[in-house]
Amino acid sequence: MKLSPFIMLCSAGLFAIFSSTISKSPVLPLFATHLGADPAGVGFIAAVSAFTGIIASIPAGLFSDRFGRKRMLVFSLLIFSTAPFLYPLATKLWHLALIRFYHGFATAIFVPVGMALVADLFHEERGERLGWFSTATLAGRFMAPLAGGSIIGAMVFNPGLSYKVVYFVCGGAGVIAFLLTLGISSPAKERKEKKSWDETVRAFKAVISSRTILLTCTVEAAILFAYGTFETFLPLYSIQKGLTAYHIGIFLSAQVFTLALTKPLMGRFSDRHGRRPQIFAGAVIGAVCIGSFSLFTMFLPLLVLSILFGLSLSLVTSATSAFIADLSRQETHGSAMGVLGSIMDIGHTTGPLASGIVAAYLGVSVSFLSAAFVLFIAAVIFRVYVKSPVAA
Repeated sequence: MKLSPFIMLCSAGLFAIFSSTISKSPVLPLFATHLGADPAGVGFIAAVSAFTGIIASIPAGLFSDRFGRKRMLVFSLLIFSTAPFLYPLATKLWHLALIRFYHGFATAIFVPVGMALVADLFHEERGERLGWFSTATLAGRFMAPLAGGSIIGAMVFNPGLSYKVVYFVCGGAGVIAFLLTLGISSPAKERKEKKSWDETVRAFKAVISSRTILLTCTVEAAILFAYGTFETFLPLYSIQKGLTAYHIGIFLSAQVFTLALTKPLMGRFSDRHGRRPQIFAGAVIGAVCIGSFSLFTMFLPLLVLSILFGLSLSLVTSATSAFIADLSRQETHGSAMGVLGSIMDIGHTTGPLASGIVAAYLGVSVSFLSAAFVLFIAAVIFRVYVKSPVAA
């Protein structure tokens, strides 16, 4: 039985993001330390691939508009399937930094181009299908740390060998994703049309000059700013209040489960009831949740807030990508998703940095409130200035 391109893409997404995540969680800080990195060095190594995502997502989307989605997906999976086998060759930190920079291109290309392909394939149920694609990648993101941690734990007697085994598994997942991607057929319209660079650049300019697209991207960046604050500082806050690592794991897992289970449902809801009200409501709920973490110290209230914050993430992110696809023509879906990917990476990266400065001077509780303020302001600006969709 031949699988549909959508099922193949979701399956490839699961293995690709599993491969990407297992390369860094929990092995990357351990491997960097094994190579002699201090805490600052570990932080630098961890940030390299995020930087790649910021600079590469827009060109990836633009090139997919010009050369086709499948070609760019195959290119990203070539990186997914080759980069992991370079890690065991690293003997110095700068080797590891270069490998992380190269590996970062894989996710930076795959995610926005994959989302653009889903947007190409579906219209009436676009939000739901983007939700399922996101859920597939979240499943890979969830399983990877469990697999990586199990391998390292089982081979604790030989850390050097355990790192090599983890990266071998990482490479195997990348190869599987590559083979799945080869089986994805290009949309009929993409096969027929061949656009010039002038047409592609004009289409890209239309995307980046659309205030509505940029404000929608900004809302997603703001909620990821808050999410970066949540995942970085909730563990510290919990420990300060006398909770354990076990409790922290439950908070983080509950949030991921909520996000993964509800994204297709929230995407379907946006298909039927509209994107803009859902984005605004989700952002306001998220602002209330992230700000409320500073008001509670007990396990149960913090667990409820973690689940509600996961729901707010689902409300916003399941609708923003579909809304941006609605706002752009099919020939600009890649550029639009690339812009979304780059801006959301900026939000996710700057969240811990900015909130860390606030926490250092004013305390962790205030960092939650500052993230809530950023998200609420972004929601209000979106509500005031985003009007009826007009395709860019």
